[in-house]
Amino acid sequence: MATVTKDLERKIEVLRDKIRHHEYRYYVLDAPEITDAEFDVLMNQLKQLENEHSVLITPDSPTQRVGGKAREGVLKARHSSPMLSLDNTYSEDELRNWDRRVRELSGRKEIEYVCELKLDGMSLALHYEDGLLVRGITRGDGTTGEDVTLNVRTVRSIPLSIPREKLKKTGIPADFEVRGEMLMPIAAFRKMNEEREQKGLSVFANPRNATAGTVRQLEPSITAQRRLDYFSYMLLKDGQTHFDTHWKTLNALDAAGFKVNASRKLVKNFAEVWTFIEQEETRREKLPYEIDGIVVKVDSTSLQEELGYTGKAPRWAIAYKYAARSGITKIEEIIVQVGRTGKLTPVAILKPVPIGGTTVSRATLHNMDEIVRLGVKIGDWVEVERGGDVIPKVTRVVEDKDHFRGHKSFHMPERCPVCGGHVVRTEGEADHRCVNASCPAKLRETILHFASRGIMNIDGMGEALVNQLTERGLVKNVADIYELTREDLLSLDRFADKSAQNILNEIGNSKKLPLERVIYGLGIRFVGERTAQFLAEHFGSMDALMNAKEEELLEVNEVGPRIAESIAEFFQEPENRELVERLRKAGLKFTGKKRERGTKLAGKTFVLTGTLAHYSRDAAKKLIEEAGGRVSGSVSKKTDYVVAGDEAGSKLEKAKELGVRVIGEKEMRELAG
Repeated sequence: MATVTKDLERKIEVLRDKIRHHEYRYYVLDAPEITDAEFDVLMNQLKQLENEHSVLITPDSPTQRVGGKAREGVLKARHSSPMLSLDNTYSEDELRNWDRRVRELSGRKEIEYVCELKLDGMSLALHYEDGLLVRGITRGDGTTGEDVTLNVRTVRSIPLSIPREKLKKTGIPADFEVRGEMLMPIAAFRKMNEEREQKGLSVFANPRNATAGTVRQLEPSITAQRRLDYFSYMLLKDGQTHFDTHWKTLNALDAAGFKVNASRKLVKNFAEVWTFIEQEETRREKLPYEIDGIVVKVDSTSLQEELGYTGKAPRWAIAYKYAARSGITKIEEIIVQVGRTGKLTPVAILKPVPIGGTTVSRATLHNMDEIVRLGVKIGDWVEVERGGDVIPKVTRVVEDKDHFRGHKSFHMPERCPVCGGHVVRTEGEADHRCVNASCPAKLRETILHFASRGIMNIDGMGEALVNQLTERGLVKNVADIYELTREDLLSLDRFADKSAQNILNEIGNSKKLPLERVIYGLGIRFVGERTAQFLAEHFGSMDALMNAKEEELLEVNEVGPRIAESIAEFFQEPENRELVERLRKAGLKFTGKKRERGTKLAGKTFVLTGTLAHYSRDAAKKLIEEAGGRVSGSVSKKTDYVVAGDEAGSKLEKAKELGVRVIGEKEMRELAG
């Protein structure tokens, strides 16, 4: 290790301060001063210096936002004081009555209030000691929440530390607690759902659910990939308010570097409260995140204490909820849309109705289960709700004397309305899907998947090229890639001889890639890179895989009933078998080295926990799998062995509870032979 000098320490701290400054500009102020590439250069410089001088790494360094191990299970933590919910009101009269009660209880003619947006996320408490972030706790039941500190550290708008001079300047004590709202911006929510849909995963219903699911992830690196945001609205010392007014609290948090919502106002009376509510409702549609109302709080913290609490909520605050953005209209027809993953979604064609400033003429019905649940028929009058994050949805059938019921039932088609391919519904799932890999509705994403770096690695075949190839009809399935000519490519925008030849060379090189890449590239639902490798090793050829029965597929490592059924469905589709034959003729590799795995641990399930002395987690997993065993991520009654290393977590406790045998790495090695 190189010598640590004072100059080096100063250089690292200056670099950290620069990075913190630019993180604040980007994630808190939304006003970046440098490009992403320039920011990456600074971060890489810091990482290199810290790697060379690990003794200088500090917990609040920008490089330490994501690190360490995944959480093992749920850890509970008590709040310093209850995190109570707010009473809600939905009308101006109810809000006026609340204001009257506050004035009567306090004996004052006018009350100063603070108005803030009611952000639609999840409440979260952050604990700082000596200015350093040490704990993040979800609201839970208001008394006890979940410790999600590792996940909280990945959120860039949350400071890992506050310098002492800034604490002193703002009047914030060294040990303090911040409460606020964690949320997922609408753009990040849409992007995440698109990616999940492409992978065949279920999508989140709204940003609030997505936020809760992300914060409670056991793997912090997954949380880090989803751009959550955090807005602070309260500061406590030993569970009590610290400043004499709420307005001062918000300003101090803002000055200290926390993200505080800019849409806030200190008002003198109820009339100004109502003006703020009306103004913010007109801006609601343009916000980058979801809100569902306005929170009104008494500004004076001494008056807050005087007013006190009911059994479940403070008397000094209330949430005014905006009316649901909905309307009543008639379903004139139900059509089916086919998404990029082959999912069939029923869509109601509506008699146009104005909702929230927009004319709505169609709304999603999600899937057949939802149609049955709602009891929807063509011709029904229904309530349609429009949210800022999703397309309009049908929420209920209207039955009254003014709205007659429809009589025509809807049935999901047996054939894809786009390509005519078979439509299947896997047992236990809500969605119907087209299993034709060449279906035009999912063509673009299928080709991008096939050509990507981790699969067939056709460098240069990105979105711009794929868009042109599909729009001009030059590529209608992945096999068409191998029939592209120089003339085809030269007919496209921004293509010359050299760029055309480069693409043709990349296509040619892709034919040399192994069988598992080809299997992965077919886009079979639930078959990822690892499963494709196991399939190639087990069967040794594409022909053996294509003709395998479900019971044979279940013999493959990590292939369960759902994956086996998906593979069988894929190869039962004639269009898919035809596609595979064309890829064979194109010269792709259809055979590989069949790998016989050991049988000593056949049928045995292992769970790994803690740090092993001589094996990484991947190496231990490989050892077990090579001997025919299976490695699971959670302990259950079906677990045969838990391999425990140093600092074993809740999995070890679970094993003891269930009576599962616990072994060390030496015994693991002996069992594997």
